[in-house]
Parts: sequence; C-alpha cells; structure tokens
Amino acid sequence: MAKNAKGKAKITPAVQYIYEGQELLKKHPLFSRMSGREDIREFSAEKKNGSAYVTIGGYIMLNKNKRHTPQEWAYIIAHLLLHLGLGHTNPDKVSKAVDIRLWNIACDIYITKFLQDIKFQGAPDESLIIDTFPGSLQNEKTIYEYLFEHKESAEEYKVLGVCGINNNDIFDLEDIWDARGYRWRSKDHYEQVFAEALQHSVKSVLQSAASAELLAEYDTRSRRAANWFINSFPLLGGLAAHFKIIEDSEYCQKNDIQIAAVDAGLKEIYVNPAAGLSDDELRFVLAHEFLHAGLDHANRAKGRDGYLWNVACDYVINGWLKEMKIGTMPQCGSLYDETLSGMSAEEIYDELVRNIRVSRKLLTLRGYGKGDIIGADERRNGSVTLDDFCKNALMQGLEYQIQNGRGLIPAGLVEEIRALAMPPIPWDVKLAKWFDDFFAPIEKHRTYARPSRRQASTPDIPRPRYFIDDTQTDGRTFGVIIDTSASMSAKAVGIALGAIASYADAKDVPKARVIFCDAQAYDKGYLSPEEIAGRVEVIGRGGTILQPAVDLLEAAKDFPKDGPILIITDGYIEKDLKIKREHAFLLPEGNVLPFRPQGKVFYFEK
Repeated sequence: MAKNAKGKAKITPAVQYIYEGQELLKKHPLFSRMSGREDIREFSAEKKNGSAYVTIGGYIMLNKNKRHTPQEWAYIIAHLLLHLGLGHTNPDKVSKAVDIRLWNIACDIYITKFLQDIKFQGAPDESLIIDTFPGSLQNEKTIYEYLFEHKESAEEYKVLGVCGINNNDIFDLEDIWDARGYRWRSKDHYEQVFAEALQHSVKSVLQSAASAELLAEYDTRSRRAANWFINSFPLLGGLAAHFKIIEDSEYCQKNDIQIAAVDAGLKEIYVNPAAGLSDDELRFVLAHEFLHAGLDHANRAKGRDGYLWNVACDYVINGWLKEMKIGTMPQCGSLYDETLSGMSAEEIYDELVRNIRVSRKLLTLRGYGKGDIIGADERRNGSVTLDDFCKNALMQGLEYQIQNGRGLIPAGLVEEIRALAMPPIPWDVKLAKWFDDFFAPIEKHRTYARPSRRQASTPDIPRPRYFIDDTQTDGRTFGVIIDTSASMSAKAVGIALGAIASYADAKDVPKARVIFCDAQAYDKGYLSPEEIAGRVEVIGRGGTILQPAVDLLEAAKDFPKDGPILIITDGYIEKDLKIKREHAFLLPEGNVLPFRPQGKVFYFEK
C-alpha cells in the first residue's frame, strides 16, 4: 500500500469504500458476529481481476484495486463469510472426487439464493439473482449433482462468484489435501460462529418485532372474525381459540392460495388479504377451514384422490354453513349444489369420480387444481394428539351449542361430530362382518320328536327343541391359509386361530379347511372349531411362499367353488400372489402387504 510523506499508509478511495463496507456489516444482526478476518491487499496476477476470495487459513482476501461501492463490498464479504460459515471450504465435507470448479459454482448458487431470501442488498451485478433454477435448491449437494449431470448449465452461473468468471472464490481444496501437517483453523471456528450468529440474529429480530407482531395478530380482520366464533358461536369456538390465523399475501402467492387454506397439523389457517373478502365472507371462510380441521378431512381420504376428496368435503361443508346462515359465501371458490344436500363426503366423492375431467376443473378456496386442505401430519399437543384435540373441541362446542340454543345445526353435521366420539370398530368385529357376507344365519326348526330332559318334571308343559337341518350346513365352509414361516410369531398364529375358531362356531360352520404354508403347503384337512381352538400342530417355520397353498385350495375337488379364503400372514410374502377366489388377509397391526390386495385386509393387535 502506498505511503504518504510521514510514512503512514495512504488510504485510497477504493480502500476507503472497503472500510465503509465492513462498517455496514457490523450493523447487520447476522454478519456483525462473523466478520473481522478480512485482509486488504493486492491480488496475485492470476486473480487480479477478482474482487475477493477465501484463503486456506480461513482469511478473506480483498482486492484493494477493485472499485466497488460500500454496499457492494458488504455483499462480497458477506458472500465469502457464508462460504466459511456453511462449511464450503471444510475438507471433511467435500470428497476428493468432487469437481472443485462445479462445487464452487454450486456453493455460489446456494449463497446467492440465501442472500436473496434474507433480502441482503448490494450485489455488484444485477445478474447475481436466482430467479429460477432447473434443479433442486435444497442444499449445495443437490445443486452440485444437477450441475454435474448438466455441465453446460454451469456456464451461466459462473458470474455468481466474487473472484472473476474463471476463478474460484474459495481456495482449491487440493491445497488442504496436499498441505501436510497444516491445521485447518476455520474448520470448526466459522461454522460454530455462523450457528451462533444465526441464532442471535433470529432472536434479535423476534424481540424487536414481538410487540408489533402480537398487536398485529389481534388487530386483523381475520382475527376479529375468529374472535366472533369464540364469543358467539361455541360449536367452532374451541377450534378458533387454538388456531393461528396468518394473513400474508406473499406467503399465499408463493403457495398458490387465492383465498384461504388450512394446515391442521400446524394449527394454522392462511388467509390471502389480497382476496378482498368482506367481514361476513371472512366468517364463512374461517368456519369452512375450521370444519375441515375439526372433522379430520385430511386423514379421512383413505387412498382417495386428494383433490377430489377436498372438493367433496367442500360441497358438504358449504351446504351446512349455508343452512346455518354463517357469514356470506364468497363468489369465488365456494362449491355449493342443492342437489347434493344430505349426501356425505364419501357419497359425493363417488359422484365426482364418474366425471373426473369436469370435477378437476372445480375451484376450491385455494384455487384451481389445489385443495385448501394442507398436510395430514398428526402432531402432539402435550399428551393429547391433534386428532383427539379437534374431536374434543368440536364435541364440547356441540354440547354447549345445544344446551344454550345458539342456532340451528344441520343433522348431518351433528351426526358426523358424534361419530368422531365413537371408538373405532375393533378388528375382530370387522372380520365378523366379512364372514356375515358369506354365511347367512341358518333358520332353526322346532321339533317335538324327542322331549327335553326337563319335560319329565313337568309333563303337562310341552317344550320344543330346536335343531339345524344338516342340508343347510352342506358346503358351508371356508379355507384358512396360515403363514407358518419363521418370521410369523407363534403368538400371532395363536391369536388368529382363536378368532377363526370363534367365528366358525358362531356362524354355524361345522368345519374349515386349514392349510399351513411356509415354502410349501401342508394340508391339515377339515377341522372343526373345537379342533382349531385346541392344540393344532403348526407345521413349517421355513421360508415364505404362499402360492402353493392357494393353488392347492383352489384345485381341491372337495372344497366349494364359492368358498372364501382367509389368509393369515405377517406380510413378508411373495410380491405376485395370485388368488382367483373371494379372499381376505389378516395381518398383525403395523405390517403391510408387498402388493395392492384385491380382497379386504384386516389387522389384529400383536
């Protein structure tokens, strides 16, 4: 650096701008705690066109001959601080097989997007903006993987570095791998400093904005509409009190929310202030989203098309809200059809799938092609699940509403809310209903052929005896295939056999065809309920291939053609099991089949 007449270093205008840029960083809540290792010097010949780069020791080298404004220097230094803080120069995080130039560009892309997201201004070139990127911006690794596959795309992102288009602004990693005995000083230091700085900046921003945020939260039109439910409509008051109403036009724009949406898992309702809703329309929209959450619509899709299920639920909810005269239905995104009145969401869904092309063009409160139900996560509120919380809130609100006569509630809504409070049907009851489909009750006949033993004590009182005609039980049987492979626990087999014996006896099935199977089939023949419930020798305990058992049973001449088959397994079976007859599977709870079953699936508790 040049010196003046007194021998002191002379500060040029370019260097003065660097100092001013450093001062700007000291005022930033994030970078103020990271800066302090910048070194201002002349660059070596190969990097003289660049503005700055990071050295092997974690220092930031600034070119005193480059002309930038103070804000641009602040941006450049922040860029390099993030290289250090995010571990981009840490050799432990970068494989020796990596293409160093592509890695540098990938890191530059990630940092540019980071600075853009936190609205840090001052990029030396307007091109240092990431509007779109064809790959994933999730992290540096995913960006690098995309660039490695599409190396021609890397050219347009070379401008994002701060050491010239053809230079790396992080040192070549070979310098570290080849530098024997060199202690990497910034390996832990800068990453730890960055984590602490990030925590400090978030904390300071929250503290400074806390009072304003709380005031804004309770002073918005949507929050006032939610308070109306708490004060005037007990049915939804419990939900309104615990859901956060977020009015953020930028968030809604990014997530394609035209009017409103709900994330029951986060207990958040998003309302787009740009929708221009009136107070009455806001009440209608919030009630709509509260009911989506309270009635657990996100988790009740059960494999249905998510969007069509959302539309079906919208029709039901809007019909109820119109009947209850809550607010005013917005003209845009409110699905309503009088002809669907009284139908459940499941029934309406079945109607919608008959004409999918038209149904997919229907408009929800979120917009075309997107449902206003976001997420289906079950989160815990203390020891109470979100599902239980919503059920309790709706049940308490319903009882309070009825007791105080606070307005009309549609019968269908009352029925659904009360159904939520009912415990789920046990697996054994569901299985019993499956048996009912195949074994109708047998008519019992009276006979006086042989008197009852009690008849002798009162000979003057005739007492008939009931009997079952044997012809009614002919062919009344079912097949049971039991997975006896080593992965199937003896306890699971015992539970299943006990249940099968009980159903066979209750349904007047004299005998069932039982086949054990591991890698081959072991035919036990026809067994009575008593024999099944007793001590049955389990054969097998090898591998698992159930197809031989299915083939044996379907080809058996003494097994009825319409006899159903129940397969008891743990799910660890072949992926292409072929079954021609009516059948069902019985699995331990939590296990799954390796294919999409054609028959019903029942799960028993282990």
